[in-house]
Amino acid sequence: MLKSLRIQNFKCWRDTGDIRMAPITLFFGCNSSGKSSIGQFLMLLKQTAESSDRRAVLYPGGKGSAVQLGTYRDMVFRHVQEQDIAFSYVWNMPEFLRVKNPETEQPFFGDVLAFNAEIGLNEVQSMCVKRFNYTLDDDHGFSVGMAQAGTAKTGGYRVDSDKYHLKRKKGRAWDIPAPVKFYGFPDEVVAYHQNADFTHLLNLEHEKFFNSISYLGPLRMKAERTYLWQGITPETVGFSGENAVAAILASKNRRISLGYRKQAKSFDEIIATSLYKMGLVEKVKVVAISEQRQEYEVKVLTKGGREWVDLPDVGFGISQVLPVLVQCYYAPRGSIILMEQPEIHLHPRAQALLADVMIDVIHSRENGKPRNIQLIIETHSEHFLRRLQRRIAEQSLSDKELAVYFANVEHNPARLEPLKLDLFGNILNWPENFFGDEMEDITAQTKASLQRRMQMEQNHHA
Repeated sequence: MLKSLRIQNFKCWRDTGDIRMAPITLFFGCNSSGKSSIGQFLMLLKQTAESSDRRAVLYPGGKGSAVQLGTYRDMVFRHVQEQDIAFSYVWNMPEFLRVKNPETEQPFFGDVLAFNAEIGLNEVQSMCVKRFNYTLDDDHGFSVGMAQAGTAKTGGYRVDSDKYHLKRKKGRAWDIPAPVKFYGFPDEVVAYHQNADFTHLLNLEHEKFFNSISYLGPLRMKAERTYLWQGITPETVGFSGENAVAAILASKNRRISLGYRKQAKSFDEIIATSLYKMGLVEKVKVVAISEQRQEYEVKVLTKGGREWVDLPDVGFGISQVLPVLVQCYYAPRGSIILMEQPEIHLHPRAQALLADVMIDVIHSRENGKPRNIQLIIETHSEHFLRRLQRRIAEQSLSDKELAVYFANVEHNPARLEPLKLDLFGNILNWPENFFGDEMEDITAQTKASLQRRMQMEQNHHA
């Protein structure tokens, strides 16, 4: 689970400041306020980590990528290429990482890993890693990283460490080459030291962390009459929800409960229960057209309806929220799910009820263990937030389980403001015009009504 994040000199952000990340983290803001850039940055790092090009410091994306961010000039704050993009984040690993220095027998261990880096352009205008650093758990851990030690022509790097003494092998002091991508120790670090094998473990933990992140965009695919499934288990529902039905079919043997000591249900029951809880349908099922074909239909029983109908024949909002629900429960234990506008095309009551479903998601369990799902959501929905505030007051959601941020463009540069929640769900520092100026509309309506009445009375007496 991601514990904190900070981004500097990326797109509209001079500095986001330290962002506390909770099981449910919400980002609000007007259009073009920069709130989307935070998720884009995480996806930029993810697609870089998953790129086959080990030399790509940052992979801005291509056809089929979650994000396509262009050149370094396009990404850096105010397009000033002389600036470095800096970032840091801290995450919980699913298991303890244990390292022993073979030279001293000193053990190091921890389940919290912190990373920070600076990326910029070198003298020949190529993107490069200026430095990066890992810190394993403050109490029983250590820090280790790489930093530039030469020019673009020499290309040399040095390895720095704290608390863990690295011992260089005897022989010629060869230069250490550039890092792998933005985070990786190259093989030469191990080859040139007697006790640096653990650096490969740090590379691996970083890749596992980004593998746990998935993304679902704001524009989901419209419902189809039939879906083809060839028995393949998709990694996610896809950026546009195109694999949602395949994910349901691939999960037919999974059983999930919505909290401690709550009854486990089959995967398709969980999805149907969520849709019912939101007041959208009575029942939903995925059925094979025939045993001889690999095509399936999604059938829905609407509220008050008597006959099953195809998914395209019901409200558009149902087809848009279905991939959201599927990804929330389909994601494996320890997943981080980035979502943009999960509430899109839902009426206000359904938006509020979707917030209840999200609470179910972070409390859900599978095989007797918490699933530990983290939801990072960009949203415009006041109803969604209000329901979460209510649940904090009712103690079905802890104030520590929710973090809310507002991208405030009234400041130059933009500022990311954390909203302070108390134990009763109250927001203690509402930003001005957070959800528009409601009082301005009420005042203007009252004034216009009064003027119209006066005019009607004058016309009546004329």
